[in-house]
Amino acid sequence: MKWLEQAWYGRFPWLIIFLPLEWLFCYLAGRRRLDFQQGKKPVWHAPVPLIVVGNISVGGAGKTPLVVRIVELLQQSGYKPGVVSRGYGGQADNYPCQVAIDSDPNQTGDEPLLIVQRCGCPLVVDPDRARGCQHLLDNYHVDIIVSDDGLQHYRLHRDIEIAVVDGQRGLGNTHRLPVGPLREPPERLQEVDFVITNGDGWHCPGSHRMSLRVAPLQMLSGERVELPLGKINAVAGIGNPQRFYRTLASLGYEVIPQPFADHHCFKAEDLVFENNFPVIMTEKDAVKCRAFAADNRYYLPINAELPKNFEHQLLSRLSELLQCS
Repeated sequence: MKWLEQAWYGRFPWLIIFLPLEWLFCYLAGRRRLDFQQGKKPVWHAPVPLIVVGNISVGGAGKTPLVVRIVELLQQSGYKPGVVSRGYGGQADNYPCQVAIDSDPNQTGDEPLLIVQRCGCPLVVDPDRARGCQHLLDNYHVDIIVSDDGLQHYRLHRDIEIAVVDGQRGLGNTHRLPVGPLREPPERLQEVDFVITNGDGWHCPGSHRMSLRVAPLQMLSGERVELPLGKINAVAGIGNPQRFYRTLASLGYEVIPQPFADHHCFKAEDLVFENNFPVIMTEKDAVKCRAFAADNRYYLPINAELPKNFEHQLLSRLSELLQCS
């Protein structure tokens, strides 16, 4: 459905043919949220502070690097955070599914495995995030839970909501699915505790800008390397591959785009191209490709940098929550 995504972020008046479906989506989503707000559906409350990191649009916005940075910040501040995730793209044999650094990404999903490999924190994958949170609490000594995605998972009570928006694409045409890319209306951003803008471009009052900084290139086996500039195959199975291509181009590489669907389940043959140029992929894709690593395959780690005032405000809010509990 790449054509539809491109239409959301362009000017395509023919999308109005989907307006009845948008109205239906708005009605059903609004009624579902109202059921939780009015107590018609049960809401699960964690005994520790719970932070939800998500977005109101479909597609990649930079949520995973943000989750990694928040977990690192909490660890550096003396907390013992655990993470719960839907594990999109994976299919575990049983849920809840505890993720280890050597877990199969086809079982856990790529993003949860990346977070564990980066942060070494307890992480549980479960489509029922409340059940996943309870599993974290029963099996690990965690004092804060971070929900990777789940802004619309209203069965899960949250103490702090953080919404991330892609600064380059913004909110597209600001319509709801399927006319536009939004799961919830733009006004939803006024209700969350923090809005994080990934990069320059789109902005709203009070939002904090996140920057993504590249780390040294690494082979899939883990060694840092220096790859001479030249033509490379840029492999990206992410929501917004253009950002990755631009990053590689800014480093001086001549990029040959090799896009795949978001959360693509890679096979060895996917990384074999007619040319013999090196392959550079995203870190999210690398966790799924290490089993068939080769000498000419690399990945580019990305680190999120957040404003100090945001980090201070987040830690202050947590301190207030813990004092009141």
